[in-house]
Amino acid sequence: MHVELLYHTPDPERAIATAARLCYAPVGASELMETMPEERIKSVLATIMGSGHFSTLEHASYTFAVEGVSRALTHQLVRHRIASFNQQSQRYVKFKDGLEVVVPPTVAADEQTAAVFDEAIAACIAAYEALLEAGIPAEDARYLLPNAAETKIVITMNVRELLHFFNLRCCNRAQWEIREMAHKMLELARPTAPYIFADAGAPCVSGPCPEGKMTCGNPYPRVTRD
Repeated sequence: MHVELLYHTPDPERAIATAARLCYAPVGASELMETMPEERIKSVLATIMGSGHFSTLEHASYTFAVEGVSRALTHQLVRHRIASFNQQSQRYVKFKDGLEVVVPPTVAADEQTAAVFDEAIAACIAAYEALLEAGIPAEDARYLLPNAAETKIVITMNVRELLHFFNLRCCNRAQWEIREMAHKMLELARPTAPYIFADAGAPCVSGPCPEGKMTCGNPYPRVTRD
């Protein structure tokens, strides 16, 4: 799995604080953006994060490129509807030279289950290639491709949705592959806006676990903002 931060709103914390401060300032946003001191930015952000007035977080966004993940992961990912996605197409891309797949660690750890998995994948790929050779369009032959098929996707989320995404997908109860991707995305985002993302992640990072009887019982270390 490879995760890259392609782009984000420049100086996202200043942009968010500017949007929030504009509601109460006698001057325009461009002047606030240029002149607001760092200590004032932190003060405004503290108010935003503490009060739950998260609409201002929507003024900054992040775009990630992700490769080497499975279609099983992206089927989960696109359920986050306040986001934009562009994914490698199985309609237009023909996988004639072999199809890379993601193998779950639980399968790979056992020689017997790994063999069963590999055999099934090989059969799917052979049948897919046979259909292509017979002139079947890729958009129809792809019906044979497994959830394990590797894919590439570009993801854009605003900060509000990104925090929500981290809250759900960094949790130990999230599926292992999307959890790994979420942690990689958080590692890339945090340095760009350290105050906003200080306690981002699973709910247990900043408070009690909300999972009740479904809790994993192994919370992440608690984090508090300075």
